Amino acid sequence: MKTIKVNVVTPDGPVYESDVEMVSTKAKSGELGILPGHIPLVAPLEIGAVRLKLGGGKQEQIAVSGGFLEVRPDQVTILAQAAENAADIDVDRALRAKERAEQRLQQAQQEHIDFKRAELALQRAINRLAVSDKR
Repeated sequence: MKTIKVNVVTPDGPVYESDVEMVSTKAKSGELGILPGHIPLVAPLEIGAVRLKLGGGKQEQIAVSGGFLEVRPDQVTILAQAAENAADIDVDRALRAKERAEQRLQQAQQEHIDFKRAELALQRAINRLAVSDKR
């Protein structure tokens, strides 16, 4: 089967590079499925998982915290603010981050807590936990 080259890059450096059969991810405009030969496209990404279909029915997932997706017929580049392979996610750290964000959201009504920032932190923590479950 044909493959497409995928690069996931963050400000800290490359996170993933491989040839895959299909890329699925969630853009601001909706769910995207990308196969080799896809038309060129640039799209902003939501906080979510990038699902990569490899040969032999294998799959990998990468948790991304927003960013941009650039598609060319032979290559997909994801420029993410932060990204982690499922195997690299520290589940205990993600659980603590989730608990902190939930506490901040509960305090938001009583104090001057930045509600949007706490909400995004909660979304990132939930995403990391969801991706780590797919290992």
